[in-house]
Amino acid sequence: MITRRALAAATMALGAWIVHPVHAEPYPARPVKIIVPTVAGGTVDVITRLTASELSARLGTTFFVDNRSGAGNTLGSREAARSDPDGYTLLMSSASGQVISPLVYKTVDYDPVKSFAPIGLVAEGSIILVVNPALAIRSLPELVTYAKANPGKLNYGSAGTGTVPHLTAELFKSVAGVDLVHVPYRGGALSIADVIGGNVQLTFEASSPLLQHIRAGRLRALAVTSRARIPDLPDVPTASESGFPELVVTTWTGLFAPAGTDAAIVGKLNRAIDDGLSSPELKSALAKVGNAPLGGPPEALARMLAAEQQKWAPIVRALNLKAEQ
Repeated sequence: MITRRALAAATMALGAWIVHPVHAEPYPARPVKIIVPTVAGGTVDVITRLTASELSARLGTTFFVDNRSGAGNTLGSREAARSDPDGYTLLMSSASGQVISPLVYKTVDYDPVKSFAPIGLVAEGSIILVVNPALAIRSLPELVTYAKANPGKLNYGSAGTGTVPHLTAELFKSVAGVDLVHVPYRGGALSIADVIGGNVQLTFEASSPLLQHIRAGRLRALAVTSRARIPDLPDVPTASESGFPELVVTTWTGLFAPAGTDAAIVGKLNRAIDDGLSSPELKSALAKVGNAPLGGPPEALARMLAAEQQKWAPIVRALNLKAEQ
């Protein structure tokens, strides 16, 4: 027979369970998935794996990478946006998936601002303008002079229509007032190979895949598009130094959570990222893929996103770039 005292005790226990549900469980209590919307082995993927290792060590649970590539980085981004906002599914992305593809594709089924909670900037790399060494051009001003004297005679390769290298070249054409012919490829490696082979004369591409070819003399670097010269190429001037201050383009990576994720979880992840980026080992590993650590509060990533949208939206509209998934 259940006494009143026993019933009251059971009721109090049930009430305590309701008031203190799973939220009392410290985060993270189980493995965390980081979706990477690109193929394995690329720069974003490598940076994510380095970051995941640091987060695992600092937060005491496994952070693992799940590559979900396709449709200009939008497939993985969409999956992340639709995930539960509990901190156990995150997204590491870049300008391609969070800025350019939403401008280019008619439907992506996520909003790069409203669908995500920014956690923090992770790393930043430079774009390098390279030419085939057979071209008798050794500086960015010389390239502009030649292109103006020979409109439509220089071809540039890119990793594909709507990619950062493509839009960087189009931004250059706009600010320099030159006419270059776009030759799109199905990936940056193919574009680089054809510049080396002399089938196209130049390309803008991320520093990581270019450095070995520049050092071997297979490509000549004319300028970097970062705000400052990069340590790997201290003798190569920035585009700003060469007379084109509007041509500032970087490749960045940032960590996002689905919108609605608890601010305490976002803050904990942000602090862990900043702590990890201060590690000499991580700085050295990032440098090997042509990147430098960034860090900063979630608001810095939000500001980067807004600035990139303002930069690329006019270029996309001017080119009338539209694609189906």
